[in-house]
Amino acid sequence: MSAYDHYKQVNAGWITKIPFHWEATPVKYVCTFNDEVLSETSDPEALIDYVEISDVDESRGLKSSELMQYKEAPSRARRIVRDGDVIISTVRTYLRAVAPITSPPENLIVSTGFAVIRPERLTSGFARYALVAEGFVGSVIARSTGVSYPAINASDLVRIPVPVPPVDEQIAIAAYLDAETKRIDGLIKEKTKLLSLLAELRSTTITDSVTKGLNPKAILKDSGDPWLGKVPKHWDVVTFQRCVYVAEGQVDPREEPYKSMLLIAPNHIESGTGRILYTETAGEQFAESGKYLSHSGDVIYSKIRPALRKVCIAPEDCICSADMYPLRGAEKLTNNFLMWFMLSEPFSALAVLESERVAMPKINRDSLKKVWIALPPINEQLAIHAYIEGETHQIDALISHVEAELEVLKELRSSTITDAVLGRIDVRKSQTH
Repeated sequence: MSAYDHYKQVNAGWITKIPFHWEATPVKYVCTFNDEVLSETSDPEALIDYVEISDVDESRGLKSSELMQYKEAPSRARRIVRDGDVIISTVRTYLRAVAPITSPPENLIVSTGFAVIRPERLTSGFARYALVAEGFVGSVIARSTGVSYPAINASDLVRIPVPVPPVDEQIAIAAYLDAETKRIDGLIKEKTKLLSLLAELRSTTITDSVTKGLNPKAILKDSGDPWLGKVPKHWDVVTFQRCVYVAEGQVDPREEPYKSMLLIAPNHIESGTGRILYTETAGEQFAESGKYLSHSGDVIYSKIRPALRKVCIAPEDCICSADMYPLRGAEKLTNNFLMWFMLSEPFSALAVLESERVAMPKINRDSLKKVWIALPPINEQLAIHAYIEGETHQIDALISHVEAELEVLKELRSSTITDAVLGRIDVRKSQTH
């Protein structure tokens, strides 16, 4: 697509060059902001559809809301929104919680943590793209203050400039971007669905292997445990208490040799894969006392939020946080088989159920010891481990490839919006609209 014939340089923050006949002006001169709020005297029984910061993200916009009575709503549930508005988070701005409002219910209310921008000299169609453009959102983040909780005043936010094309071009740009983002979003949806299917295939491969084995003709028996179901007849069915050693006794990571050891915490482990994302030593942080010593080859399992499926094999002698269990298989159980079993659907479902019975989601030692596991002979465990490693390696390669394609599509979506709203392309010559 061709560019405009003539451009001019401007000194307007993220906007440095625009078509010669366009303007660049602060938001406050073309939009109003925070125009309407709920009255303190509103009917306490009235239902509102409330939107919090966590209900909005950069890629999906407004993704959820919560229906509640006004009297039960938090004090920040005050801002009224209308069709065509754009909401921009003014707190924790790094989350990029920005969303256009399209055909909202009459009772939609958003948090005072949002600035509600209402277009006047901008068309609502153009505004919903100009205000989510990478340069504009980046400017919001750059102007925010505070380290742990960066925020920006709405009055400062509306000083950030936006491009202002003639109205007919705003309409053309919005129509072009409606069509292009719809096309790209369709491709993103397909790739996202494929990622979900690959993750499901990975999980099923692990689960079937550790509960049914590799021989499809194997005679099955009822395990006696509803989570395991049927298992090969020649496998033993026992509880963790009989075949898994759970380390006890803690060490002080501020002392040698422990402070020089590798430290593994839940955030170091990738969910559902058994992979360690990164490592650090205990001495790299001001670690409190209360860590477990784990030996090379042990299974390290996060007992908190078990739905995340965080488990790995210790790559060397190390210490792990008190939020984790160092585990070791007994004579008839290899550590690798144990790790794969703890990544399986039956174990994860049971761990989640057990964790829901306590205030802080976690599975305690007593519950862990009561878990049933089906044990193949050692040679089968070794074969199952090799099979799962090979299969998941291939699946993971496909996942990485699709994730890379997905990132390209997201970047394409962002650059398409930026190019159009800054006039780098002349959409008037497009056949799309």
